[in-house]
Amino acid sequence: MTSPLALKIAREYGTPALVVDMDRVERNIARVQKICDDAGVANRPHIKTHKSPLLARLQIEAGAKGITCQKLGEAEVMADGGIDDILISYNLIGDEKMARLGALLTRKSVTVAADNPVVITGLQVAAAAAGRALPVVIECDTGRKRAGVETPAEAIALAGQILSTPGLSFAGLLMYPTETGWSEAQRFYDEALAGLRELGLDPAIVSTGGSPNLKNVGKLKGATEHRPGTYIYNDRMQVTAGVATWDDCALHVYSTVVSRAAPDRGILDAGSKTLTADTGGLDGYGLILEHPEARIARFAEEHGFLDLTKSNTRPGVGDVVRIVP
Repeated sequence: MTSPLALKIAREYGTPALVVDMDRVERNIARVQKICDDAGVANRPHIKTHKSPLLARLQIEAGAKGITCQKLGEAEVMADGGIDDILISYNLIGDEKMARLGALLTRKSVTVAADNPVVITGLQVAAAAAGRALPVVIECDTGRKRAGVETPAEAIALAGQILSTPGLSFAGLLMYPTETGWSEAQRFYDEALAGLRELGLDPAIVSTGGSPNLKNVGKLKGATEHRPGTYIYNDRMQVTAGVATWDDCALHVYSTVVSRAAPDRGILDAGSKTLTADTGGLDGYGLILEHPEARIARFAEEHGFLDLTKSNTRPGVGDVVRIVP
């Protein structure tokens, strides 16, 4: 059964349609800001989830200390939207990016991350172009096996390189511990801190990350800030991680059932171009709120293939459903 709101959205905008509930967004912003405030760490939200200066301003007005970006282009858009105090948590390499970074640094407060000597060597070009110091945080791998140095010794060595590189200043450490790996992250930090102090350095920024880690905010002794991102909308991953409920999910994809070729299967008009192909380790590609036992089992670009074998209720052709990505 299609709700009146779903019918209205389908008529006015067509489907698939991405719809954001701003009342829930504002509640999510306030709730997570309070979590950070109560833990005594700054909130530096990651804007790669929403990429909107409007939403970033709402986060800052609620108390966030600056923002985190994953791409230089995101940082430029945020700067154009009046946002300052920007952390770019990604290795930036190449002459073209250094020219853009230098231009950005002339008009906004920017900090960048690095996890290897090649990136650090290149960053001095941007600092020279801007005519001002560029703060650099060292990204540390504390268990996720993605980017980041793997040992405190490597972090200390990179801090020494930053110290000796004209135009750069050491700003601190960037971490994204696993949800259960905070004791290991603490050992990493403690050892790195001891070595940094031998160089006469103290990290002004000790940044932890992730919406799934909201239940761990403040657990790292010495942390100064946290970088949650998805919390502004929430999704299936955050509900599974226990840091949000379905009522906290502010972003839904409205999609129309366009085919029911067999009793146990169907097709949505939302495929891989609408819903991410990254399941995050979950089963299927989204939760259909009206039919929670149904599975979005696989994709074509404009088709989501439904497996209805375990669904007690089954949508009909023309029904408009709400999907939590």
